[in-house]
Amino acid sequence: MAKPQDVHPLSNESISITTSETPQPDPTFPPYHHDDDEAAEARDTISDDIPSMLPLPTNRGRRVSVSAESIQPSLHKTQQEYVVHPKSDQQRERIKDAICNNFLFRNLDDDQHRTVVDAMAEKRVKSGEQVIEQGAQGDYYYVVEQGTFDCLINGNKVTSYGPGGSFGELALMYNAPRAATIVATSDGVLWALDRITFRSILMDSTARKRRMYEQFLEEVPILKSLKTYERHKIADALEPVQFDDKEVVMHEGDVGQNFYLIEDGEAVFYKKDEDNQLREVNRLGKGDYFGELALLHDNPRAATVVAHGRLKCVTLDKSAFTRLLGPVMDILKRNSENYHAILKEVHSNDQQS
Repeated sequence: MAKPQDVHPLSNESISITTSETPQPDPTFPPYHHDDDEAAEARDTISDDIPSMLPLPTNRGRRVSVSAESIQPSLHKTQQEYVVHPKSDQQRERIKDAICNNFLFRNLDDDQHRTVVDAMAEKRVKSGEQVIEQGAQGDYYYVVEQGTFDCLINGNKVTSYGPGGSFGELALMYNAPRAATIVATSDGVLWALDRITFRSILMDSTARKRRMYEQFLEEVPILKSLKTYERHKIADALEPVQFDDKEVVMHEGDVGQNFYLIEDGEAVFYKKDEDNQLREVNRLGKGDYFGELALLHDNPRAATVVAHGRLKCVTLDKSAFTRLLGPVMDILKRNSENYHAILKEVHSNDQQS
């Protein structure tokens, strides 16, 4: 066996993982009971700087009914049918920046973000024009391109918005009454996204993603023995995660929480030698998997894994791994024993050289 190569100089630096090993779920429709939603329900998540103790709009003494349209997958638009409203590169970046940290959008993938930005339509308003009326039904979410806008609750100003600000996102999920009035204080330009388009985008993207994962799983050797319905269950549980070149996926010695399948790209594996230097011990590519050792045996991570170029993976957390991969668990354990044998051989060759 050839002597393992020295690790990239990055290995001698303090490396931090910029992508969490526990990916956030990619929502079809985000649940209503969100950590931040108690205040959001009262004020339509209009701004973090609005006081949380704001009066609810109208209908005192009874809870306002909240509902949403039922969109049948067979009836909603396909990706090719979405209207693309022209925007400059600068406008697209401003819209993306405005939505990326919003809880409703933060888990969308790049394709979903692109489709959402494409679907936003320009709306020009005059100074003094009312964009949203408190108590009215909400249909649109808005991102401010130009101008300034005041937010009023029961006639009292609570905040204002300028370029890059956004408001009305709960309208994309629910037929809930608006919790505030928004008035333009100057001529302005807004980008608007309606609820039906947004929900259709999510449904279309989710359906396409499931088909893609099912096709991918059919090509993974370790999963070929599974029945079709078993692969379907795994496809529904997979969460996407991406790593940039030289980004660390996991550190040797870390507690393992996730199992990884490589969708595209290459992962390089390193282990510390007797001099505490990282040595390359393996490389894996599309269709390969890693991270199972720590989950099978409740041991710390056996190696440091670094992305070589752009690395796209899908993951299962520990509970899903145990629940869904039961039929191939014996194969995984046998392969893990082979892996340990390879590591011993590498270590032995390293000592002899």
